[in-house]
Amino acid sequence: MADIFELTLALDLSDELSVEELAELRWHLGTGRMPETLRIVTEFPVVVEGEDGEPVIEDHPEPLLGHHGEGCKVGGALVSVLLRRQATGHGGWALTSRQEVHPDDFERTGELLSWLATKASDRHRRFDGSVDLGWIRFYEERQPEPLVVRDETVVWPS
Repeated sequence: MADIFELTLALDLSDELSVEELAELRWHLGTGRMPETLRIVTEFPVVVEGEDGEPVIEDHPEPLLGHHGEGCKVGGALVSVLLRRQATGHGGWALTSRQEVHPDDFERTGELLSWLATKASDRHRRFDGSVDLGWIRFYEERQPEPLVVRDETVVWPS
């Protein structure tokens, strides 16, 4: 049995993204090069075996929403797309992503999702200040749950 979740984002982002933020977001989505300086999620600690055989923590940056291709557990395709919104006349960005995420990656992915919530357009904000980003479901479940950021923290399934 695997501990894999289907994560689906569907949100509009404000027009207030800097060139650096857009570059890093595109990298996280698997559609751009890694920037020289990471500002959104800055640490990617991984335990590896050092030369002396002892565990060592190294930094291994990797895109958090950058898988493209077939899903292993959830079926269908894993994708991430960021488009400039023009049709509505409101500007901003349209973001859609469907990924497989392991609970071990919830913390790091949560950093990115919490940042995205600060950039989400007002239509995603609830009366209590929380932000709807999309849906999440355990791969064996049929029904997804809302994916929400509340008080700058992702509300992950328990």
